[in-house]
Amino acid sequence: MSNISDISLFSDKAILDTIGLFVQQTRIKQNLNQQELADKAAVSRSTVSLLERGENISLINLLKILRILDALYVLKEFEVREEISPLRLAKGEKKLRKRVMKKDTSQDDNLDLGW
Repeated sequence: MSNISDISLFSDKAILDTIGLFVQQTRIKQNLNQQELADKAAVSRSTVSLLERGENISLINLLKILRILDALYVLKEFEVREEISPLRLAKGEKKLRKRVMKKDTSQDDNLDLGW
């Protein structure tokens, strides 16, 4: 799986496999075996093995492993970059949204003539 241009089409298992392959190749490039990586990350060797095979591990263990591999940069895509609407920009509002506001649809029901 060298081309992940449209990762949204991947199954969950395929995404886990891709993450596992990334961790494995990064570890090998750094000349670390699984046990050395596990010791440095304070996780078990079996956790590293599970991750590299595309199995489920906890998010905290993934973070520990990525930190040791100096690969936390892959999480940069999770950074929240809110686009400010021109109206909010004109008003000088730069606060992040904290809630979702839905349009009240009950008024639309009154318009239904029931035909």
